[in-house]
Amino acid sequence: MSDSEFSDKKILHSWHRNAAPWIRAVDGAAIASRRLVTDAAIVAAALAHRPASVLDIGCGEGWLARELAAEGVEVWGIDAVAELVEAAQRRAGPQEHYRLLSYEALAAGELRQRFDLLVCNFSLLGKESVEGLFTAARELLNPCGHLLVQTLHPLAACADGDYRDGWRPGSWAGFSEDFSDPAPWYFRTLETWIEMFQRNDMALVQLREPLHPETGRPASLILCGRL
Repeated sequence: MSDSEFSDKKILHSWHRNAAPWIRAVDGAAIASRRLVTDAAIVAAALAHRPASVLDIGCGEGWLARELAAEGVEVWGIDAVAELVEAAQRRAGPQEHYRLLSYEALAAGELRQRFDLLVCNFSLLGKESVEGLFTAARELLNPCGHLLVQTLHPLAACADGDYRDGWRPGSWAGFSEDFSDPAPWYFRTLETWIEMFQRNDMALVQLREPLHPETGRPASLILCGRL
């Protein structure tokens, strides 16, 4: 799919439209793969680094930040969708801090803090916005800090399409009828993900492929780079 058909802006437009049903789906544990494997996988991967401070990039309604804060971590969350940030703020505990902020603004240096860990849980869907975020990671991390990413596994997400980088149409298959206007997303091969870490002065220190307990296939890909 061409860049003229899909863009980072269209991703954000879709999430503005679907914020309310997304909150209901998360609250109701309606997403089977999350319930069975990927939620626990990202929490365990984050806590394994014993961070004192975490930035949850694309925090949504704040479920991951709440999980980490419950373990004593000071967590900041940013998202570009006001409805999601407001939902997170309403439930925030004393160690949770949320801010409405786009990835572009984050990359431009509007958040003048450094963290032990940056975590992106299924929140890196675009092209330029993701590339900019990787570049900005060096200014957001403490020395020897980590960038942790959980994303769709490239082989599973590729389906019958070409195994090459490019825009793909979105889908809400498996979700309720409340969802509409699915967001496009930018597909990256495993090689490209690894190169993005290396290109931004991060050593890849972890690569995991959590398996779905029912299908035996990769439910996600988890990558972690150290500055």
